[in-house]
Amino acid sequence: MTAKNDFRYIGQPLPRREDRRFLIGKGRYLDDIAMPGALHACFVRSPHGHARILSVDCAAARAMPGVAGVFVGEDLACWTTSLRLAPPIEGLHPVEMTTLPIDKVRFHGDPVAVVLAEDRYVAEDAAERVEVEYEPIDSVVDTDSALRPDAPKVDEALSGNLVSHQFFSAGDIAARSAEAERIVEARFDLHRHTHSPMETRGCLADWDAGREHLTMHIGTQAPHPLRGQLAGRLRMRETQVTVISPDIGGAFGQKIALYREELAVAALSRHLARPVRWREDRMENLTSASHARETHCVTRASVRADGRILGLELELTEDFGAYCFYPANYMARVIAMILTGPYRINDYAFDVKVVLTNKCGNGPMRAPMAITSWVMDGTIDAVASDLGLEPLEVRRVNALRAEDLPFAMPTGEVLEDVTPLETLEAAAAAIDVPAFRQRQEEARQAGRLLGLGFCTVIESTTYGSQFYKAAGIPGSGHEAAWVRIEPSGVVNASVGLMGSGQGYETPLAQAVAEGLGVPTESVIVHMGHTDIAPYGMGSRGGRGATAGGGTLYLCAQKARDKALAIAAGMLNVNDAQGLRIHDGRIEQYLDAEWQHSGLTLSDVARRAYLDPTALPEGITPGLDVSLTYDPPPMTYSNATHACEVEIDPATGRLSIARYIVAEDCGTVLNPVVVKGQQQGAVAMGLSGALMEEVVYDSAGQNISATFADYLIASACEVPQIEILPMHTPNRRTPVGIKGMAEGGIMGSIGVIANAVNDALIPIGVRVEQLPLTPQRIRALLRAAECTDFRRTISETRMKTHDG
Repeated sequence: MTAKNDFRYIGQPLPRREDRRFLIGKGRYLDDIAMPGALHACFVRSPHGHARILSVDCAAARAMPGVAGVFVGEDLACWTTSLRLAPPIEGLHPVEMTTLPIDKVRFHGDPVAVVLAEDRYVAEDAAERVEVEYEPIDSVVDTDSALRPDAPKVDEALSGNLVSHQFFSAGDIAARSAEAERIVEARFDLHRHTHSPMETRGCLADWDAGREHLTMHIGTQAPHPLRGQLAGRLRMRETQVTVISPDIGGAFGQKIALYREELAVAALSRHLARPVRWREDRMENLTSASHARETHCVTRASVRADGRILGLELELTEDFGAYCFYPANYMARVIAMILTGPYRINDYAFDVKVVLTNKCGNGPMRAPMAITSWVMDGTIDAVASDLGLEPLEVRRVNALRAEDLPFAMPTGEVLEDVTPLETLEAAAAAIDVPAFRQRQEEARQAGRLLGLGFCTVIESTTYGSQFYKAAGIPGSGHEAAWVRIEPSGVVNASVGLMGSGQGYETPLAQAVAEGLGVPTESVIVHMGHTDIAPYGMGSRGGRGATAGGGTLYLCAQKARDKALAIAAGMLNVNDAQGLRIHDGRIEQYLDAEWQHSGLTLSDVARRAYLDPTALPEGITPGLDVSLTYDPPPMTYSNATHACEVEIDPATGRLSIARYIVAEDCGTVLNPVVVKGQQQGAVAMGLSGALMEEVVYDSAGQNISATFADYLIASACEVPQIEILPMHTPNRRTPVGIKGMAEGGIMGSIGVIANAVNDALIPIGVRVEQLPLTPQRIRALLRAAECTDFRRTISETRMKTHDG
């Protein structure tokens, strides 16, 4: 691994090169792609949470001028295959779904029919003329109801609504319970979110009947896997499908899967031999795209008197919604596997249930394991509260230390090159905990509620192939890249990722520049086109830097080695030892220093392409190399979040006085991009913890389907975020990259809840459910038995008024 101080291009704070086109309005998004003659699709959606489809009358819609056709589930079933998910995982039941529902709808917003028309307005008008007769069925909208023996079945093919159930135990939980000072139980209820990207889902399918080829323009995080799904479900070869992803206005995990609407659009383009485009509106996105989270956890910690956790038990229940676009155990399994995170816990057991309900189906959202750190650090706080200890000290007692590494978590996951205690101490020092406790006590005497929270995060990032195999989850974690030095010496490169706002173009170019030895500005990275980019697993989790940047770096080194072999021949030296490429120049190590040889990379490239007979023996023409790389089973970054809050007892309003993140995410490709990702993740986590919530009523109606009801934090609600960089390299990845971008969500959810609970200690109540809206906090205050504290508040206000 290259020493950090040796980097020339990696680590430079270069501005994001894609920002120019975005800022001047020249980005190229899906709706900027003109396609003459394209039909517009509009979907007819169920107004019921659960109902049988008795009939669909399309006659009136088909008769409208400008309507090219109306199609239902039976039509699409003729042209596409069903999606069947049946990985061989114990306790996971196989599930299957048709492209559009045929017999019944399972959630409010389920697509029942699709209208194609000459323009979007006609399509929407015609959709309102489609008459669907339903027979409503009772909806199940929470996991408790869904698990009752007499509950209506969401999926008729299953014996019940429990779609996945896994157990695990390591060590001797019973023995640890028996020797414990006490058992501390804590509850955590993370509510349902949705992704809300600025750009909603959409696609443009163009079937070429002459070539029998489909070109799919779609904002997707994983172009190659999507191509494979499209080809398979359309009964086509992958060579008949090209996926092109233009600029994407946000994704956050929502644009990975092939959704039913997109498959229907592709099938109809092929059926009608015409281009078809679709763009969902905001209400469709909020009700029908994909949801996330909604996880209920209970922990039981067996603890000593000093707060040391001897054993830990987890019960987790996840509401997965009505359909499975991913194996149902996927997100919950990761939470359970990494839960113990930054703490020395050897005895651990979990019981994980995933349940179907009549809600929009769940999928990964930025940090699918978001609840993990709240559950673990919230349990630490519950232990401290139960034992009357300082929460910081309980963390110190349990924290992993340098001498503990590498540390095998009870589930077998190995932590190495992480610094959880170091980031904890840095955050605690920055806050000055003793000084805060003094201010907190003075504030309480004055009737004010101040709280301090900590949350230490172990963020799983890369997900190598071995992780998927060990977890029993189908998938690969490898990545692929190619690097081509053109005859002029400029560099084209490509990788199987696709950015959706992360700023990949600059840091990935820096990784190529570092590996090759050329200025970053001479490198262009191509992504998002399956006919150009090599087959890769796309953007998800925190794998962009480690898998994508690491693969490009290694591939660039391979290209460098070939270029230097050619240069050696041009310089009449025996081999490339003592040669390097530096800023695009070939340099020799002579007289104990690097000297310019008189050759440039451009000279070498011209020889490689235009004079192949002069190449050294065994060297093939050209400078075009490719490489695949499978990273370690898992890499981890870590951070500690610290947050000071104040709660207004009269209204429940929460204000954040200070927010600190001590972060270790390994070698940083570009600090500008990394800082933006850290700030964005914290903002997104706080927004979800304080404001966002998908709400269904008892009939399965989504009553949060507009931005008037589904609230998202603006810049006014997000505090200033102080970041303390504490980066240490990973010894098993190229240049020491660890990855990051989801830990900010994990930490912010946990730290804000912990800070609120710290403030509420005098009240005698504990937050167990998010979001932390003023209404929810005020309800806790009203319900609490806290006469003395109320008297203090009242007396303080009277004194203030008199003064």
